[in-house]
Amino acid sequence: MGTTVKQFHLNTPLVESVSMSKQVGTTVYLKMENSQPSGSFKIRGIGHLCQQFARELKGIVCSSGGNAGMAAAYVARKMGVPATIVVPSSSPQLVVQRLQDQGATVKITGKVWDDANAEALRLAKTEELTYVPPFDHPLLWQGHASMITEVAATLGPEIKPGAVLVSVGGGGLLCGVIQGLKDVGWTDVPIIAMETEGADCFNAALKAGRVITLDDITSEAKCLGARTVCKKAFEYSQCSDFTIISELVTDQQALLAVETFLDEERVLVEMACGAALAAVYSGLIQRLQVEGRLPTPLGPLLVIVCGGSSIDMKQLSHLKLKLQT
Repeated sequence: MGTTVKQFHLNTPLVESVSMSKQVGTTVYLKMENSQPSGSFKIRGIGHLCQQFARELKGIVCSSGGNAGMAAAYVARKMGVPATIVVPSSSPQLVVQRLQDQGATVKITGKVWDDANAEALRLAKTEELTYVPPFDHPLLWQGHASMITEVAATLGPEIKPGAVLVSVGGGGLLCGVIQGLKDVGWTDVPIIAMETEGADCFNAALKAGRVITLDDITSEAKCLGARTVCKKAFEYSQCSDFTIISELVTDQQALLAVETFLDEERVLVEMACGAALAAVYSGLIQRLQVEGRLPTPLGPLLVIVCGGSSIDMKQLSHLKLKLQT
């Protein structure tokens, strides 16, 4: 049985970026989720979910191309329970190694996340493990919402963001951000939801007018690689209470954003996070203003730097070679 801990996540820094502010023409605040103990925001939701199940927790199983798995492995280690993490074969060796370093058993199954997830669900049944979903669960969104509560507390009652910039994979972070905006009374703040071409399940659902499943993930932003967005994220996009702007960038733009962010902010994040950063570096924010989809002048831009463990200098060089056109 697991032991309970007060909370697993940190209250992360909210940093003003001078260079990004200059680029966008408004103050840019970076919520540095990369500094979480597991390397990404995922620790918030997964920590919260595991706490709720602490009494019956014998062991956990999680399917993840990286960050959810890292968070689950970290939480399991802190709670003193075993963790099995099922990852697809597309996961870098670096991720597998980091999961093992956290004390998790790693099982490699299938080509994409959906295959790994099917195996995790099977193991949950046969091995009597608690299944930890990577993005599609109300307790995860509740946990992720804490980052917005922290931002509101740091900025104080005088300052309200003009927009929130976020990456979308399966939609867990998006649902958490919306939950957080509801919690602090910022429902009128527009959300810019960024994906890469080839890992665009949210954008594809919006275009189709229903949740659809992508045939394959062709983007190198593997941690955005869910083929189907969670139903709740799609429901939010159809609801008039919120403004969600869905946009895409290329893998090249996401990678360039990772490199620029490394140069300017001295922080290395993965391509999944680069998708959101690219909205600033590629001039997309200004384009949305010109199109009248974002206000001019724009209030402070809140950028969720979601982080990510699936990157190091070797992986960065590998991606640069792969994406050279």
